[in-house]
Formats: sequence, C-alpha cells, structure tokens
Amino acid sequence: MTRPALVPELGITDLAESLRFWRDLCGFEVLYDRPEEGFACIERDGARIMLDRLGSTRDWLAAPAERPFGRGMNLEIAVPSVAPLLAALEGAGWPFFLPVEEKAYRVGGAMVRVRQFIVQDPDGYLVRFSERLAA
Repeated sequence: MTRPALVPELGITDLAESLRFWRDLCGFEVLYDRPEEGFACIERDGARIMLDRLGSTRDWLAAPAERPFGRGMNLEIAVPSVAPLLAALEGAGWPFFLPVEEKAYRVGGAMVRVRQFIVQDPDGYLVRFSERLAA
C-alpha cells in the first residue's frame, strides 16, 4: 500500500454516520480502522482520507470545532465517472451543495473540461467529485 503524499484527516462527530456517507454512498473502501477510537482510513481511486472522531484521542484544532467543519476549503476528488456517485447520492436523497455541472478550467496553456458536483459530508465538509471530459 503506497501512501499518498497528502492525506487529509477530517475531524468528525460520528464514525458510523461518516462511513455511511463516504463508504456506502461515495464508494470509498476502508483500508484500516480503529473503531474504539472512532477512526478509519478510507480510499477510492487513489484518494485517501482519514476520519477521526473529535474528542476520542488527540485533536489538532486551531479553533473550536463548529459545524459546518472545513470552512474555507473543499476536497476535490477525481473519479473516472461521476454518474454512479450521482445515482447513489440522489437515490439516498442526499442534498447537493452545487448541482452537477460541466465547467472548463485553464490548466497551464490548455483548457480542461470537467463534469463536477459538490455535496457536504455529515459534518459539513465540502466534497467536490470531478470527472475529466474529452477535449
């Protein structure tokens, strides 16, 4: 198992609720966990995230944790296709922060087109799933 250079650790309030979203709806796999600590390391398509229940072990917080968590950032996760995620989230009645859209971004000297949408996880973190489209 090769560890990515960047692995965000999200402070969460309920591991079971977070796994329902990340694993059951968004298709992440649990690589390893420590349920007694409210911790799980999850991965999908090379994107890895650690979930850690606040107050269960050591917390590294710059300010008091207040929902929505993760203010000022969003996690962009590249996926081969957003269609299965859309179907799972819509089927569960999960609200969308940004409905699915197609957008072009300049990357260096080229334009890249993506299909993307944003949802919030149970603690309010913004999660943007993005699929690259043919030029």
